[in-house]
Amino acid sequence: MTALSDTMRQLLAAEIPSILVTIADALGSTPREAGARMLVEANRSSGTVGGGRLEHEAITAARRLIEMGGVLEEMSVPLGPAIGQCCGGHVTVRLERADADVLARLELSEREELAGLPAVYLFGAGHVGKAIATALAPLPLRLIWVDSRAEEFPDAVPPCVTKIVAADPAARVRIADPGSYFLVLTHSHALDFDLAEAALRRGDAAYAGLIGSATKRRRFERWYVARGGKPGDLLRLICPIGAGLNRDKRPPVIAAMVAAELLVVMEKAANIVVPFRSRKGQVGKRGVADGE
Repeated sequence: MTALSDTMRQLLAAEIPSILVTIADALGSTPREAGARMLVEANRSSGTVGGGRLEHEAITAARRLIEMGGVLEEMSVPLGPAIGQCCGGHVTVRLERADADVLARLELSEREELAGLPAVYLFGAGHVGKAIATALAPLPLRLIWVDSRAEEFPDAVPPCVTKIVAADPAARVRIADPGSYFLVLTHSHALDFDLAEAALRRGDAAYAGLIGSATKRRRFERWYVARGGKPGDLLRLICPIGAGLNRDKRPPVIAAMVAAELLVVMEKAANIVVPFRSRKGQVGKRGVADGE
C-alpha cells in the first residue's frame, strides 16, 4: 500500500508547501470512508478522498490555504444537489498544513493501518511474480515478496513492499501470522509443492494459492496425500489461481485476475457473520468487521 508520508517527507525537505486533506467524519452514503487522505500541492495532488465535486472542492480549499498561509481548516460538506453530487451523505474534511508534527502523526497512522492489513506472501520473482507484485503493491494489504534468488528481484521495489531473499522460503510460511494469504509461483515445481504443503498444513491460511493447471493440481493432490496430508485440506487449495477461468497466459492479465480474486476473498473475510449472545441472552449475528 502506497504511503503518503513518503511524499510529504520529500516535500518538507524541499520546502514545498502542501496540505494534508483527511476525511475526518463520514455519515451515510459517501465516496470514501473516514480516514481517507490526500496530499495537495499548488500544482498537483497525491492520493484521493473520493473524486468528483467533493475532491474538487477540497483541493480548491487546500490551495487557497496554501496561498493564504493558513494552517488548519475544516469543511462540512453535505453530499447533495448543492455541490452536484447525489450520494446523500455528509462528510467533514480536515485540512492541515504539512509540518514535522503532521508528518509524525501521519507516519504513526500509516504504521497502525498497515499493521492491521492482511499479510500476503508472494513466493516467486519471475515474470508472473513481478506482474503480481506490481498489481498488489497499491492495494490495502501488506505484501511480503519472497524468493531465494536475489538477482531476480527488480532494482526498484516499491517502498511499501517487503522484499525477502530466503534460502528456505518454506520457513517463511511456517512463521507467518495467522490468517495470512499465500501465493505460490516459483521457478520450481518441487518448491511450489513444498510451499503449498506448508500453507495447507498450517490450517489457518486465509488463502493458499498455487499457480498452474488442473493437471498440476491433480499431481499435487496425489503428492500431498502420499505424504500424509489430509484430503480435506485440499478443499482449501486454490489452483489454478486467478479464478481458474482465464486462459490468457500473459503475466499482467494473470496478475489482474489474481488481484481481483484476492480482494474478493478479503472482502468476504472482513464480512464474516458470527453468532453472538446479547446481554439479555438473545442470540443474533454480526459481522466481524463491525466490532463490539
